[in-house]
Amino acid sequence: MRTPAVTVTALGGPTVLLEVAGVRLLTDPTFDPPGTRYPLPGATLTKRRGPALPAAALGAVDAVLLSHDQHPDNLDRAGRALLADAPAVLTTPAAAGRLGGAAVGLPPGAHVEVAGRVTVTATRAAHGPGPLGAALGEVTGFLLRPSSPAGAARPPAVWVSGDTVDLDTAAEVAADGPIGLAVLHAGAARLAAFGPATLSFTAEQAVRAARLLGDCPVVVVHDDGWSHFTEGPADVAAAFARHGLAHRLLGAAPGRPVTVAPTG
Repeated sequence: MRTPAVTVTALGGPTVLLEVAGVRLLTDPTFDPPGTRYPLPGATLTKRRGPALPAAALGAVDAVLLSHDQHPDNLDRAGRALLADAPAVLTTPAAAGRLGGAAVGLPPGAHVEVAGRVTVTATRAAHGPGPLGAALGEVTGFLLRPSSPAGAARPPAVWVSGDTVDLDTAAEVAADGPIGLAVLHAGAARLAAFGPATLSFTAEQAVRAARLLGDCPVVVVHDDGWSHFTEGPADVAAAFARHGLAHRLLGAAPGRPVTVAPTG
C-alpha cells in the first residue's frame, strides 16, 4: 500500500493547515492582526506577526485540532469566531467543557475518526515543568494516522506536539508506529510571572524530540511572532545544524503549501 502524501501550510504561530489522506485539519487557529494585546493574570501577551493567509482563504476544513483554549496565542479572538463553522473541534476535555458546540474532549490516548480516513489520537502534553504545567491547564498533542485496510502495514502518522516540554511523549509516539512528519511547537516561551522556566520546547528540546521520532521530516512552528518567545527560527535552524540534523527541517514558508512525498 502506498502512503498518502501530506501537505503542510504553516500560517503563523501554531496555526497549520494539514491535508492528510485528503482530510483537511487546522491546528490552533490564530488570525488576529499584529499588535493585538491580550491581558492575562500576571502578564500581557502581544502578537507581533499576523497570519500568512486570512481564515476566509482556507476553504472548508474537516476538523480543528485545538491543543488548548486558555491561551490567546493558541486560540485568539478571530480563531474563536472560526470555531463556530467547524464541523468538529478536537481538544482537551476542559476546553470542550468551556467551548461547547462542536468541541469534543479527548483525554490522552482517546481517539476519533475524521471523515472516515484519518484517526486522530490525543497525546500527552505538559505546558511547563512539573506543577507549573498543571497550573497552566490542560494541553494536548495529536497523532494523525491515515486509515489502512485490515492486515495492511500501518501508514506513517503525523504528530503535532502542542505546547509542551514533555519529551517522553515523543518516545511514546515513536513506539506507536512509524512517524512520517512531526510538527513541533517551539519558541522557548517564558513569562516573568513564572520565572526562568520554559513553557514550550527550546530549540535543543526540539532536536531531542526529532531524534526520538526517527528520521521523519520536521516542521517547527510557534517559534515566532509573539512577545513571550525567547527563541526563534534562527535558533532552531542553528540547533538542528549543530547536531547534524539540518536535513530534517522542512522549509515551510508561511502561507505556502509544502507536500511531504509519499513513501512505502
